Amino acid sequence: MPLETNPLSKQDSRHSPSREDWFAKGLKDRLPDDVRESFSEQQLQALKVAFGARRWGRHPVDLRGTLNLWRWRYYFVLLIGRNRRELTRSEERISRLVGALSLLGFLLFSVLVGLLVLYVLKSALGINLLPNTSLGLWDWLKSN
Repeated sequence: MPLETNPLSKQDSRHSPSREDWFAKGLKDRLPDDVRESFSEQQLQALKVAFGARRWGRHPVDLRGTLNLWRWRYYFVLLIGRNRRELTRSEERISRLVGALSLLGFLLFSVLVGLLVLYVLKSALGINLLPNTSLGLWDWLKSN
């Protein structure tokens, strides 16, 4: 039995002719009728690799470029968009924890700013809840 050296010639259940993948379907939809069915499965897979087909499509921000520094060239890619990947259980747990901590931080910050505004307002109105005690904030604000 001869050994095959081309990984594209191996077929599995994902690329069988009975279940045509999204890339092949999209490519064939754009081709003229007389050419549409002339590609073999191996050719379709080679075209898919050559075009670097991505299933996730377009991004709202898709910034790509190259930088020439001395004798080397560097490339950069910035993609921003909605995450459509499936998360693992641990990633979901971490996501919920980060969300809860972010909400807690926002609420704590909001309460502290609210208390600060109330304290300044109380001091501006001359209301003294505890005689002979002051944080000095109102005096500092008046001097500036």
